[in-house]
Amino acid sequence: MEQKRSSFTGKIGFILAAAGSAVGLGNIWRFPYLAAQYGGGIFLLTYIILAVTFGFTLMTAEIALGRKTGLSAIGAFKALDKRFGFVGYLAAIVPMIILPYYSVIGGWVTKYFAVFVSGDGVAAAQDGYFSGFISKIGEPIFWFFLYIAATALIVFFGVEKGIEKVSKLMMPVLVVLSIFIAIYTMFIPGALDGVIYYIKPEFDNFSIKTVLAAMGQLFYSMSLAMGIMITYGSYMKKEISIETSVHNIEFFDTGVAFFAGLMIVPAVFAFSGGNAEAINAGPGLMFITLPKVFETMYGGQIIGAVFFLLVLFAALTSSISLMETVVSIFCDKFGWNRKLTCLIVFIGCLIIGLPSSLGNGVWSNITLLGMDFLSFFDFVSNSVIMPIVALLTCIFVGFVIKPKAIADEVALTGKFKSEKLFNVVIKYVAPVCILLILISSILDVVLVDGFF
Repeated sequence: MEQKRSSFTGKIGFILAAAGSAVGLGNIWRFPYLAAQYGGGIFLLTYIILAVTFGFTLMTAEIALGRKTGLSAIGAFKALDKRFGFVGYLAAIVPMIILPYYSVIGGWVTKYFAVFVSGDGVAAAQDGYFSGFISKIGEPIFWFFLYIAATALIVFFGVEKGIEKVSKLMMPVLVVLSIFIAIYTMFIPGALDGVIYYIKPEFDNFSIKTVLAAMGQLFYSMSLAMGIMITYGSYMKKEISIETSVHNIEFFDTGVAFFAGLMIVPAVFAFSGGNAEAINAGPGLMFITLPKVFETMYGGQIIGAVFFLLVLFAALTSSISLMETVVSIFCDKFGWNRKLTCLIVFIGCLIIGLPSSLGNGVWSNITLLGMDFLSFFDFVSNSVIMPIVALLTCIFVGFVIKPKAIADEVALTGKFKSEKLFNVVIKYVAPVCILLILISSILDVVLVDGFF
C-alpha cells in the first residue's frame, strides 16, 4: 500500500536537519586532529576550497536525485536507470554499517557527559579510565543502548514532528556552544600559538597528502555517498532552492568544524607545551587527552560538561539521519509501517553493534584484516564503499542521465548559478579525486598497517 511521503515543513527545517546530519563526530573529533596532523592553516584552507567545489557538487547531485524521484537511495537510482539500481543498494549498505558502531561511540560520549555533569570529571582524566571503561561488558552496552534508544525515539516520531523539531533545537544550541568554548579556550595561557598554527596557512606544509586527507574528511563530515542526502532530498519541497540550501548546509558544517578546531587545537597546544603530535587520532583525543586538558583549566569541570553536551548533540543529529535513511529504505522497498520499521531497525542496530562494543574488551583478540570490529566497520564503510558509491554517482550523473537532469531540478526555483562548475566537477574533477581517495585508503591499510 502506497503511503503519503513525509516532508520538511520548509527551508529552515530542511537546512537544519541536513546540516545536523553533516555536523557530527567527524567535525568535532576527526577534523581537529587532521588539521593538526596536516599543517594546520593550510589544511583548513584546502578543506574550505574543496567544500565549496567538490563537496558542493556531490551534495547538490544527491539532494537533487532524491527530490527529483521522491525516493530514498535504492529507488532513486533505479527509477532513473534500472541498470544503476545496484548503486542504490551499495549506498543503502553504508548507513546500515555505520549506524551500529557510530552509536557505540555515541554511547561513550553519553557516558562522559554523565561523568562530567555528575562532577566526576577528575576521574575521567586519570590514566587508564577510558580503556578500563570500554573493556567492560555491561556498562558500555548500557550506554550504547541508551544512545540508540534516544535516536530511535526521535526517528519514531517522523520527519516533521521528530527530526525537524529536534534539529531546530539542537543545531542552534550546538553552534552557540561551539563558539562559546572556542572563545574560552583561546584565552588559556599558551593557547595563542595553537590559534596561529591552526588558522595561518604555511604553504611549506602543503602536500598531496593534505589534499587527500581534506577530501576524505569531506566525505566523512558532509554525509556524502551514504544515501542520507538523497533521502533528505526526497523530503524536500519543490519550492525550496537546492543551490541555496547546499550553500547553507556547507556553511553550518564547515563553521562547526572550524570552531571545533579552534576549541581543541589551541587547548591541546597549551596543555602539551606546543606539541601538535599530542592531538592524536582515534579515541585518544576526545576520551583521554581532552579530559586531562579540562582538568588543568579553570572551570574545567563545567567546560567539560558543556563540551560533551555539544559532542552528544552533534553525534545525535548524525545518528538520527543515519537511522532515518535506513528506515526510509525499508519503508520504500517493502512498504512497511514506519513505527514497526523503527523498532526493527533499533533491534537490528543493537545486535550488529554488539561486536563493536565487545571488540574493545572480551572480543579484543578477534580481528578482521588486523583491525578490531569497530575499526573494521569504519574502514569498510568510510574508506571503501563510500568512495565507490561516490564514483559511481559521478559516472551516473555525468554520463548516464547527464548533468542537465540535475541542473533542471535545481533550476525549478531559479537560475542554477553554479551550473558550469557543477558540470566540470561532476564529470571530470570529482571522479579523479575520488579514485585517488580510494587508492590512498586501501594503500594505507596494505602498506602502512602491513596487512599483506
